[in-house]
This record gives sequence, C-alpha cells and structure tokens, in this order.
Amino acid sequence: MSTRGRLVAASAYPVVMALACASFAGFSLLGLTAALSAYAAVLLGAVLITWHELMLPYRRAWKPAAPEVGSDAMFLGAVQIGVPLLLSVTLVVALADWLRAQGLIVADVWPHQWPVWAQAALMMLAADFGRYWLHRAFHKLSPMWRLHAVHHSPHRLYWVNVGRFHPLEKAIQYCLDALPFALVGVSGEVLAAYFVFYAVNGFYQHSNCLVRLGPLNYLIAGPELHRWHHSELPEESNNNFGNNLIVWDLLFGTRFLPEDREVGPLGLVNRAYPMGFWAQMRTPFMPDLEGAAGNQ
Repeated sequence: MSTRGRLVAASAYPVVMALACASFAGFSLLGLTAALSAYAAVLLGAVLITWHELMLPYRRAWKPAAPEVGSDAMFLGAVQIGVPLLLSVTLVVALADWLRAQGLIVADVWPHQWPVWAQAALMMLAADFGRYWLHRAFHKLSPMWRLHAVHHSPHRLYWVNVGRFHPLEKAIQYCLDALPFALVGVSGEVLAAYFVFYAVNGFYQHSNCLVRLGPLNYLIAGPELHRWHHSELPEESNNNFGNNLIVWDLLFGTRFLPEDREVGPLGLVNRAYPMGFWAQMRTPFMPDLEGAAGNQ
C-alpha cells in the first residue's frame, strides 16, 4: 500500500466522524432543528464514506451489483429509517406521554446539566450495554436468530447494507434504544447527537472501506472488528457484538480481531437463503428453510 493509502486508511474514520459531528453542531447553531441537523450530518457522512469505498476499498470483489444495491436501499429506507420514525411518533411518544401523565417519568436520574456531548456519550455507553446483550440473544436463541439471520445473509459488506434487518428485529432494537431514555426524559438534542455517531459509525462498520483504526479498535466497534462478526464461521461470527463501542465485548470476553489473517467468506452457512427484500420478510417464518439458523 502506498504512503497515501496508509494515511487515508488510518485517518479517514476519525476525520469523517469529526466532520459529521462538527456539521451537526454547525447546523444546530444556524437554527436548524436537532433532527434536521442530525440527518444533514449523517448525509454528509454517507457521501464521504461512499467516496472512501470508491477510492480505497477493502476488497474490490465486494463491489455490489445493481440488484443488490436496490434491495439494500429498500431495507435502508423502509426498515432502518422507516421503522424508527413510525415508532417514534406512535409507540415511544405515546408511552412516554402516558408515563409522564402518571408521574412515572424519572427525569431527575439523568444528568441534564451535563454538556450535550457528555450526555450523548453516557447514553451510548448505557445503550450499548443493553444492545450487547440483546445482540447475543439474537445469536443464541433460535426464534431470535431467525430474525437476525436476515442481517447476516449478505456475502459482502458495503455501507448500504447496514440497514438489512427484518422490521421486527428493528422494532425490538429501537424500543430498547429509545424507551429507557424516554423514561428519563433525555432531550431531543442529545438523542440527535447520539444518532449522528450511531448512524455514521454504522455506515463505516458495514462499509467496504480499507481502514486501520489502531488503538481505536479497543474503544470503537468499527469495520475491522465487525467484518469478523459477519464471518460465515460461527466460532468467528459469535463475537464482536458491540453496536457502537467494543468495551462490553472486552469486558465479557467476546472481542475478536486476529492479527495473523484476514476475514474469509461472509454470510450464512446456507447459501440458498433468499436474498430479496420481500422474500426476507418471510424467511423467519419458514420452518422448512434449511439452515435458517445455520450460523448458530
């Protein structure tokens, strides 16, 4: 690899993340709402990550075909974006309003006086603890794995397939992410700041970008770690459960990053697993689908 390539691989992730977070702050100062500022910052991150994939891919063989992009784009729009938006204006808001009316919102336990970035960091640490154990359950319990197998079905990674989840799994994830923090009255600005890191890191995590995060691999659940989580081999894929952070994997002994080799084939053991959007809406409920839980 050239000197320029090594420099890009080492610096792109922190630079892109810093630009996304700075743009969120900048858009907020310009008077945009927290939600619009967050989406604009995430869009900037997506554009820069797309450029990184094109200029310095991890594996050229992972370049997706057009039908693959179309299917993944449907998942990204309908599931990754659509399901949380739907739940945010129905279940989460309605439940939070009801609990507030009953006097059950315990807002005094959250450090609202902290700076936004500090509250977002605390939220990330707490949310990742819950998501870590939820993710492990999705791998260990057969009914949950049938849902999660949708996410593990791709045979290559690129940033758009970050959203390949069954909508039922996404709903479960979102309720765990949102409800506890709604109960303690976390502000919309803090939720938006958390979302910027969550989304941009998720894009990078699933990207076909050549990166070298070095010491950050002991803090961030980045692409070098997450590729092993998508390995076809269960002894490799049943590791690195962290959503944004890898600290809980470190604590509970599931961090996995071999230094002597690169990740092999990705995806499910069952290579006949359907890959289309509508087909994958049905696969968790098809008991005759051989290997639906093949990576347990």
